[in-house]
Amino acid sequence: MLCWSMGMEAQTGATPLDKTTTNVKMIGWGYVDMLDTYLSPERYKGWQVNYLSHTTHEREDRCISTLSVHKGSFAHADNRAGNANEMQAMYHFAYAWHYNWHFLNRRLNIKAGGMLNTHLGMLYNARNSNNPMQAKVGLNVAPSVMASYRFSIKNKPLTVRYEADAPLLGMMFSPNYGQSYYEIFSEGNYDHNVVVTHPINALSLRQMLTLDFSLYKTTFRIGYLGDYQQAHVNHLRYHTYSHVLVLGLVKKFSLNHLRP
Repeated sequence: MLCWSMGMEAQTGATPLDKTTTNVKMIGWGYVDMLDTYLSPERYKGWQVNYLSHTTHEREDRCISTLSVHKGSFAHADNRAGNANEMQAMYHFAYAWHYNWHFLNRRLNIKAGGMLNTHLGMLYNARNSNNPMQAKVGLNVAPSVMASYRFSIKNKPLTVRYEADAPLLGMMFSPNYGQSYYEIFSEGNYDHNVVVTHPINALSLRQMLTLDFSLYKTTFRIGYLGDYQQAHVNHLRYHTYSHVLVLGLVKKFSLNHLRP
């Protein structure tokens, strides 16, 4: 299957080719549900605020596009009784390679490939006196898919887009059940603290559905981000489920060069 639009007409002479960079900066606000049984057997529910930057690089003469993602988030949540709270700060970076298929005069674009994900952060439980904090460090590779469709309503250009990735294999840091950070870092007592993750012990999914629309010569993006991360390792359970409304600005840059 060709990565360019089927039925392109042959051209003679020098053909201009576009190298396109699309950057989207978004902020998000929504609901979060957190569990970390190392700190507490209780689930904590509250709010989360996100900042996301998505940058896509594409070329007309190449089938492969790349995507880089930076995401920072802060969450605050309370337990059922309302007498304890947790705060979580996270940074997430991802880099993906996608193979592209174009259909319907390039109005429909489908991408599939692989993504490398990393995250770093911490979770703090304000109620705990011993072990009040948990480190969050992980790395994984994930299949990644994207689809976008361009259309118009009353001559107003619109683009609907869906993307998803699900970790396939990775590693994460986790203390063992009943093990303190003092034992790990001061006494050097390693106890299976770097754990291999896979869909059996860490089935997770991230997905986003968005709509791009133009207003006063500016392109905006609005949508839903669902991030469902979980793990069951070292006799401990972790999860962070979030449902977030995102809103941002889309900027596209094109660099033309000639193909003889």
